[in-house]
Amino acid sequence: MPMLTSQVFLSGQLTVEDMTSFAGLGFSRVVNHRPDDEEPGQPHASTLAQAALAAGMIMVHAPVRGLPQPEAVEATRQVLDALGSHGKAVMFCRSGMRSATAWAMAERLRGVDAADLREAAAGAGYDLSRVPL
Repeated sequence: MPMLTSQVFLSGQLTVEDMTSFAGLGFSRVVNHRPDDEEPGQPHASTLAQAALAAGMIMVHAPVRGLPQPEAVEATRQVLDALGSHGKAVMFCRSGMRSATAWAMAERLRGVDAADLREAAAGAGYDLSRVPL
């Protein structure tokens, strides 16, 4: 699973079953950047949120189509702020790219240098060179 920081990890589509696994690994937050009904058979955000809650985690649905809009970036920033120094979050969309972009834009709001964000994303396998940070 790609890691952006020691606290933030990326994934493709998660399932209901994944929620228990991630909780067992010490994750406290899940950010779903995938819009509902993007693809047939994809679990709905409300179903995943219920599974996350049952596993003891909080899930935030901040859907992104294309470049993350301010609402999704702000929701992502709030999750990052809530992690403190010991929490862990997994962020997902179909491939992880929209999640990586939303994470980087949220971190810019928190004052992190754009070059450092691009480097972290590249280390996780995501090219943010064309993303306006």
